[in-house]
Amino acid sequence: MSEVRLENLIKSYDKKRVIDGIDLTIRDKEFLVLVGSSGCGKSTILRMIAGLEEISGGNIYIGDTKVNNIHPKDRDIAFVFQSYALYPHMTVYENIAFGLKMRKFDKKYIDEKVKEAAEILNLTEYLDRKPKQLSGGQRQRVALGRAIVRNPKVFLMDEPLSNLDAKLRVQMRAEIKKLHEKLQTTFIYVTHDQTEALTMGDRIVVLDKGKIQQVDTPTNIYNNPQNKFVAGFIGSPQMNFIDCDIVNNTLIMTEPVVELSEEIVEKLGNRDKVTVGIRPENMTNPNGRIKLNVKVEMTELLGSEQIAYFNIGENKCSARLNADNNIGEFLELSLDNNEFLYFDQKTGERIL
Repeated sequence: MSEVRLENLIKSYDKKRVIDGIDLTIRDKEFLVLVGSSGCGKSTILRMIAGLEEISGGNIYIGDTKVNNIHPKDRDIAFVFQSYALYPHMTVYENIAFGLKMRKFDKKYIDEKVKEAAEILNLTEYLDRKPKQLSGGQRQRVALGRAIVRNPKVFLMDEPLSNLDAKLRVQMRAEIKKLHEKLQTTFIYVTHDQTEALTMGDRIVVLDKGKIQQVDTPTNIYNNPQNKFVAGFIGSPQMNFIDCDIVNNTLIMTEPVVELSEEIVEKLGNRDKVTVGIRPENMTNPNGRIKLNVKVEMTELLGSEQIAYFNIGENKCSARLNADNNIGEFLELSLDNNEFLYFDQKTGERIL
């Protein structure tokens, strides 16, 4: 069983908490992604699980074993680093075999495991090459191969694709997912790239300032964010946020006035202000009854699509469009208030 459990996990530097009471269970054979902006603590959590970083409080379990005081080499994990960490003077074969040689496995076993890993990762024809003779993607596969031969309970991956170009990142994402399906073990994967998180994770953990903001499936994280931080972090371009006043059961967003149902009014409570969230792809809903004219401030071409940027009041917003729009032109938006999410302006928490 390869379940990993974190109980009230704390990490402090000079009395400042960078990991603040994390409770999390990573299920057996799950592909879990830790995502967040730089400095949120995701890599620190990974290093604490690996034993490369001391914990300041709480407990870490791998399977049924508490590993707080167990040496990294005895935790039955494999760590794939961002930098590949390959030995330049060794061949691909020697790099993959290195960990097994250090553990004094016999040559026949090592040879079998290295060739098996090379076949899985399409590295067989490169076994005699040195790292400098390989592409970035091939080097990353060697790093994965070195982890695979260990046959660990848990794979830990710290932004392993961040040094690759965009095309190769897409290819390697697919390869790592296939590897997970083939090996049927637990993967904990760290990234700052929310697209990577959405495409790879069985579940996603969104972190901010050392705290978990939400743990859920990619679909639920995208469609049902628990707070404004998650709503703004997940999705590209990010969700639009429009600050609105509530007067006499109507929502006022600059020009249009939106009549609110009794149910929504009741859930909004006595608030006289609220932040409305709406995804860029929902800014031109053909069935929308709320009409807005905005001036295009900037455009971004994404092949067959275009992102248009504009202001609604003092709020910077964007729309995902099929048609071409030019800077300075006016664009008619068509919104459906059934697609609105409502956030408390002070706390950022989702109201409904």
